This record gives sequence, structure tokens and C-alpha cells, in this order.
Amino acid sequence: MTRHNAPETTEVPERRFRLKERAAAAGVEFAAGHKNMMQLIQLRWFAVMGQVTTIAGANLVYDIRLPLVPMLQVLACLIAFNVASHLRWHEVRMVRNTELFMALLVDVAILTSQLYLSGGATNPFAFLYLLQVILSAVLLRPAYAWTFVLVTVVCMAGLSRYYLPLPLALDHERGIESLYVQGLLICFMLIAGLLVFFITRITANLRAGDAQLANLRQRAAEEEHVVRMGLLASGAAHELGTPLATLSVILGDWKRMPEFARNPELLEEIGEMQAQLKRCKAIVSGILLSAGETRGESSTRTTLRTFLDELAREWQASRPVEAFEYDNRIGADLSIVFDETFKQMVHNVLDNAREASPGWVGMEALRADGELVLRVTDRGPGFEPAVLAQVGKPYNSTKGRPGSGLGLFLVVNVARTLGGTVAARNRAEGGAEVTIRLPLSTLALEKDTA
Repeated sequence: MTRHNAPETTEVPERRFRLKERAAAAGVEFAAGHKNMMQLIQLRWFAVMGQVTTIAGANLVYDIRLPLVPMLQVLACLIAFNVASHLRWHEVRMVRNTELFMALLVDVAILTSQLYLSGGATNPFAFLYLLQVILSAVLLRPAYAWTFVLVTVVCMAGLSRYYLPLPLALDHERGIESLYVQGLLICFMLIAGLLVFFITRITANLRAGDAQLANLRQRAAEEEHVVRMGLLASGAAHELGTPLATLSVILGDWKRMPEFARNPELLEEIGEMQAQLKRCKAIVSGILLSAGETRGESSTRTTLRTFLDELAREWQASRPVEAFEYDNRIGADLSIVFDETFKQMVHNVLDNAREASPGWVGMEALRADGELVLRVTDRGPGFEPAVLAQVGKPYNSTKGRPGSGLGLFLVVNVARTLGGTVAARNRAEGGAEVTIRLPLSTLALEKDTA
């Protein structure tokens, strides 16, 4: 007795699903981190312009004497750091939370240096620390954000004791005419304006990242669903192998028995049974080949035109369809390796079209922009709007039968693994159309794609 290996347990696809989900989450986090780092670089240029304007205004308009040389040196360090950051992160696309934290620490160090040279905690622009704290709360993980709060508190406390005095009178009783109050007002407007501008953009990045992660999770879940179905189908195919072989032996024995050999009608029926049994074996072999196993059949080298012609001829011969129009317009032929999964995918689309339109089914094959394009059309009632809105989702069907809606779901996932796409629409003249696009590079032999 031939003994088959037991199909893979469900723990393996579940583990793969979790690994894919973690990898997708990490990729989305790094991508969002890169966008946020670019926002920080842009915000830093605003800080450079603001510092230049403030230093020039204090000296030229208000005649406040500031230590220009050291303050301009600090400003030059900020410009150099921002240029270096732009060059680095323009090339590197993955930004971790630690790197965002270090970048914000540099901004705090620059701000602390400028405040030390211009009055410390008595400078009305000391409240710009709040802008840095809020940004850290939005961009960083909680542990980093609380560390950042501690750093800014230490800086503010240090500036309340160690600083170069700022020749600015604290004449609060003058109200808006007081330079200190005017500085506070300008600082408040800067913080409010920059927060609204950048927080809205940063939250948009976060929302886009969440949407991308949700899409990747949905895709991973669909792939895991396909793996589970493949395991069940593979196990069922293994189990069917033995009874099919037994039936084949019995039918062969019957055909040689004198009682059947003298009856032409019974011989004809046995021949029909053997033909259907052969088809069942081919289906089982296709399932096992799609699952990465074989029943002795090897991959066959052929051409794209030959493969499609045989696929269409085999489907038409084995399905009761009244009219089948097949138009092969691929032009120059291409050497490929026979792919049972691809064949089953196209058969699935044709079967759905035949079910919707038993009287007529059409298939057109052509090449466009380095892709194989297959269009399967029918003259049935077309897709419901709810089905079209979620093409490729499991159990997305209006047939009302248990398990229905998996055909197009499997087609979409097989096409996705081959690097292609599947689109569906309702035709203006009536009926539906399903278009499969596959890159020729995934089907062709390597020497033909070179």
C-alpha cells in the first residue's frame, strides 16, 4: 500500500501568518517614521528662519544686545545637522523610533544653547520646549516620550539657574506694550501655528500607515485562508487517490469479463466511466501539483500559444457549453513552463462564466505592455454591485449556497502570487467580464526574459 505524508498542520500557516503580520507592521512603522523624520527636517528649517528673524529683530528693532557670534555658531550647527539629516534620510527609507528620539534630542540641545545665551528661563521663548514635548508625545513610544519630558524638565531647571542675562525689563504692568509680553504672544502664536500645521500632517501619516497596515493584515489573512484551503484540498486529494485507483482496477476487470464484453452498450458505459474517472484523477493531480506535491507528472516545457490553445480545447471538451468563442491574439509566441495552478485558475473563471451564461462564453488572449491579458466574458446577468465592490473577498457571492464565492477569491490570490491582478466589470451590452493580467516574466523561461 502506498503511504502518503500527512498534510501540514494548521499551526504552520498560523505561524507564518503571525510572522507576516509582524513584518508588515514593522515595515509600515518604518515607512511612517521616515515621513515623520522628513516633517521634522522641514520643521527645523522653520526653526532656522525663526531664529534668524528673532536675532535680527532683537538687535535691529528693539536694540537688545545679544551675543551674536556664539548664537550664530549654534545656528550654523543646526543648519549643518539639518543638511546632514536631509542627505541621510533621503537615501535611507527606514527610520526607527530611537532615531526620531535622537533627532528631537538634538533639537532640544540647540534650543537650550540658544536660551542659555539669551536669558535662560527668563526668555519668553523658553516655552518652545512645549512644542518639542508635544511632538515627542505624538511621534515616540511612551517610554521615549516620558524620557523626553524628563530631559526638557532638567534643561528648563538648569536654565533657571545658569544663563547669560538678557537685558529685557520684566515690566508686565505695561501689558501688550511690554517686550516680555510681546515675546510671550509671539511664542504662543508660533507654538499654536506650528502644532496645527505639523500635527495634522503627522496624524495624516499615522492614519495612512494604519490603513496600509490594515490592508496588509487583510491580505495576509486572505493568504492564510488560501493556505488552509490548500491543506484541506491536498488532504482530500490524498484520501481520494486510493478509492480512485481501486475503481480504475475494477472497471478494467469489468471490461475484460465475458458478460460485459458481449454487451456493446455496457462496454460503452464502462468506457464513459473510465473517461470520467481519468478526469477525476487529473483533477486530483492538479490539486496536489498546486499544493507543491505531484503524482508522478513533471512540469512540461511548452509555448504560451500552445498552452492557451490546449487549455481552451480541454475546457470546452469537458464542459457542457453551447457556444465557446476563443480568440488567441498573443502575437509572437513565448516559451514557458506548464503551470497547473495557472490552468486551474483560468478554468475557474471559465466555469463561473459558464454557470452565469450556459449559452455562450468567450475568452480572449493578448499581450500588452509586457503582460499576458486574458478576458473572459459571458452574457449572463452580470455582477451585483455589492460583489463588484469587494471582488476577490472570500464568500462574496449572491448565489446563496454554502461555500459559494470562493472561486474568484482563489483566482485573485493565485494571480497575486504570480505578480498579476484580476479585475471584474459589467459590460455595457450585458453580461460580465473578468480580466486577468499576469507579467510575462513570471511565466516565461529565463532565457526568453533575458
